[in-house]
Amino acid sequence: MNLWMWLLLSCLFAYAWKLVGYLVPATLLKNPRTSRIAGTMTIGLLASLTIVNAVAAGQSLLLDARIGALAAAAVALLFRAPFLVVVIAGAGAAALLRLAGWS
Repeated sequence: MNLWMWLLLSCLFAYAWKLVGYLVPATLLKNPRTSRIAGTMTIGLLASLTIVNAVAAGQSLLLDARIGALAAAAVALLFRAPFLVVVIAGAGAAALLRLAGWS
């Protein structure tokens, strides 16, 4: 199979998976435990994607200004800053670190 066939097959699978979601009973979705688990899984997935994109470079780890940006954003989150402030703090830290030569 060529690449386009795999791409179409994965699109079809993703669409079918979304359709299966409509078959889930409403009583299961109203359960607080299910809602808490879904929220926790979303946070975990987002955190893992953020870490991988911040330190991965192919098969090796890369420590550059993105780590400083991630640390600045984490500090802003610890102080319960609004989301826009967290993004600006991370971007500002990355810009300053790259200006200082830590690319």
